[in-house]
Amino acid sequence: MSIALELSELSKTFTMHLRGGLRLPVLNGVTFAVQRGECLVISGRSGVGKSSILKMIFGSYRCNRGSILVHDDDEVIDVAAANPRRILALRRRTIGYVSQFLRAVPRVPAIDVVAEPLIVNGVSREVARQQSTALLCRLNLPERLWNLPPATFSGGEQQRVNVARGFLPDYPILLLDEPTASLDATNRVVVVDLIKEKKQQGAAIVAVVHDDDVRSAIADSIIDVAQFSAAA
Repeated sequence: MSIALELSELSKTFTMHLRGGLRLPVLNGVTFAVQRGECLVISGRSGVGKSSILKMIFGSYRCNRGSILVHDDDEVIDVAAANPRRILALRRRTIGYVSQFLRAVPRVPAIDVVAEPLIVNGVSREVARQQSTALLCRLNLPERLWNLPPATFSGGEQQRVNVARGFLPDYPILLLDEPTASLDATNRVVVVDLIKEKKQQGAAIVAVVHDDDVRSAIADSIIDVAQFSAAA
């Protein structure tokens, strides 16, 4: 195995502009590395900054200090210093992200929401849709829902679309923020199996998981974010 992702001395402070510029330190000194084929689970109490770490890796949040090194083929990119165009390129082919909530364009059918990351990377719409249907079947999403917009779905159904969209491409790095939240026991098992398969394929995975059984099933290593808390 080789390193796919390295975080070094990462710090994050939020500025509350609606409260007179109040600064709220959250994280300080976050340091860890993830190997290809490994799943690192981030643990800690609610509000300690677990999701913020994922968002900094994905480039949605900027860190105040530190580096986020992504080993992309023969190139090493520091997400903390990368420009927006470079970050968007990484998101297209290198870093996948399953957030806690599905964010999709209104009125777009679920099957196209799932297929879109493949189409953006040059896969034909027909092939992308075929691969999407296979994964939606595996996640037990009824066929009658495939051509409906996910905004009309239940929370668990939306989450299955969310998981399918994130897992369909072969991202070398995969970020998971509560991927089994709102899922029933049957579909939690499906997601655990998908994670294990991604690991076997060499993906480096960073996950936030509160379910003890899921954590035990997928984690190769666990890091407690409390050690990096910047709270007073």
